[in-house]
Amino acid sequence: QVQLVESGGGLVQSGGSLRLSCTVSEPIFSIYVWGWYRQAPGKQRELVAFITDALNTHYEDAVKGRFTISRDSAKDTVFLDMKNLKPEDTAVYYCYVDRSQLPNRYWGQGTQVTVSS
Repeated sequence: QVQLVESGGGLVQSGGSLRLSCTVSEPIFSIYVWGWYRQAPGKQRELVAFITDALNTHYEDAVKGRFTISRDSAKDTVFLDMKNLKPEDTAVYYCYVDRSQLPNRYWGQGTQVTVSS
């Protein structure tokens, strides 16, 4: 079964940086979007950023200028570089991929990011 495996979460102080990684356990064909969502306690899951197969990117307003999404196609890996982290960035971060075949979306298991003030 295909899995998205995330890594890089942890505890960091406000103003610090983290790099999240997400890679696939086996090749997934027809992917056109790689992205990240996050879910804070008591809140709905929200889109953080995504990158398309044409390398177009989109960011949630709250993370613009602080987070950068990138992709290593050769390694089927997507990264989320997070800097100037704030306590409100604390959440479980989930990577996902969208593709043109069924199933249309795969999710990672989530990685915890905690930012202390």
